[in-house]
Amino acid sequence: MKVERGSERLLTPGEVASLFRVDPKTVTRWAASGRISSIRTPGGHRRFRESEVRALLHGEATESAP
Repeated sequence: MKVERGSERLLTPGEVASLFRVDPKTVTRWAASGRISSIRTPGGHRRFRESEVRALLHGEATESAP
C-alpha cells in the first residue's frame, strides 16, 4: 500500500521490511530507536518516506541519521 502525501510516497512497515529483507517488527524497532524517521497516521500506524528508505537502502546518509 503506497500512500501519496504531496509528492512524497509513504511506505508501510511491511513494504520497508521487504525492501531490506527483514521482519516488519525490525523496521518498527528501527523507527523507535531513531534509525529511520516515520510519520504516524491518524490511526497511529507508522509510514515511512520512500526517499529516505531508498537512501538508506543505498547506504546514503539522511538528515535523521545521527
